Amino acid sequence: MFPFTPSRRTQRLVRRSLTRTTRQIARSVEAATKAATKAATEAVTRSAEQAIHDARRQAARSVKRTVRQAETAMRAAQGPRGPEVVRRPSGRFVTIDGLPVHVIVRGRGRPVVLVHGNGTMAEDFAICGLIERLATRYRVIALDRPGFGYTARPRHRVWTAAAQAALLDRILDALKAERPLVVGHSWGTIVSLALAAEVRRELRGLVLLSGYFFPQHRADAVLAAPLAVPGLGDTARALVPAAVNRALAGQAYRQVFRPQPVPARFTARFPVEIASAATQLRAVSEDAASMNATVARLQARYAGLTLPVTILTGDADAVVDATAHSVRLHTTIPGSTLKLLPGIGHMTHYSARAKVERAIDAAMAGGSVSSMSRGSRS
Repeated sequence: MFPFTPSRRTQRLVRRSLTRTTRQIARSVEAATKAATKAATEAVTRSAEQAIHDARRQAARSVKRTVRQAETAMRAAQGPRGPEVVRRPSGRFVTIDGLPVHVIVRGRGRPVVLVHGNGTMAEDFAICGLIERLATRYRVIALDRPGFGYTARPRHRVWTAAAQAALLDRILDALKAERPLVVGHSWGTIVSLALAAEVRRELRGLVLLSGYFFPQHRADAVLAAPLAVPGLGDTARALVPAAVNRALAGQAYRQVFRPQPVPARFTARFPVEIASAATQLRAVSEDAASMNATVARLQARYAGLTLPVTILTGDADAVVDATAHSVRLHTTIPGSTLKLLPGIGHMTHYSARAKVERAIDAAMAGGSVSSMSRGSRS
């Protein structure tokens, strides 16, 4: 080796060559990087697409499995009759202001009026045997409240308890039922009290079964409020298949009968396809949503009632707390009678029908006082 000092020209050539080489290397590295990135991206994309495909297949299988399970549950809930059941009204119709109201009228004698609760209909009193039993000694009148059973629920009117009581008052006039004993169950007790306190019809007395009398925070009332809004509620109900509504109804029936089992005659005869139809579900939502406001206004009239009032309730009621409602009402209405039924649930007219009959007989034997509240009739 020996010392070497390049000329300036050589140095410039070397610098230019190094610059070109560096640029080429940079371009090569950039190209290689792009190629590697593209290859990696394509690999990740293929992997992601495969994962998405697999997830979709699994989701589809899960949905199909859920649908099959739901269909099986709905078929079981529908029972041997299946959903395609055509029924005829067991009563007749009384037309009030253009509204045909379905009523079941049986027997002769002094009138006893049966007012059903929320979610059911007049046929409920026939299935439990109460109509047949009472008809041997009284003239029994059971009606489908607006929106329930075979009675429509016109939208041009707000069907408060007072409005329903006014309709009942007109029906009793049409049927020439003077001074009846009114027997209400559950939400029907509110209509019965409104008939006595607000409409102030002359009554023999009231028999209130498993009633709801004072405002109370309830999840069902809160959930029902949006479904009671016209349009919104209709849209929500339209999205739920009828078969699903029938399946859900079966769960509701188990709740209202608890702790007793659902009676076989109820399962066999109750028209669940009518109870789960859109019209009745709208009525259920509207009555549930208005329940607290109604009793909040009505409770101020309780102490002024002077007619005989008999209150029956089960101490095992899973729907309405007996102490908060029936016991409290008994302390509010002077001279009322309270019967607490040990171990009985909400459907007293099924599980304690004999006791209900005895209470009705006692009220018919002793009730002779007008239903007027204290003060003049308006």
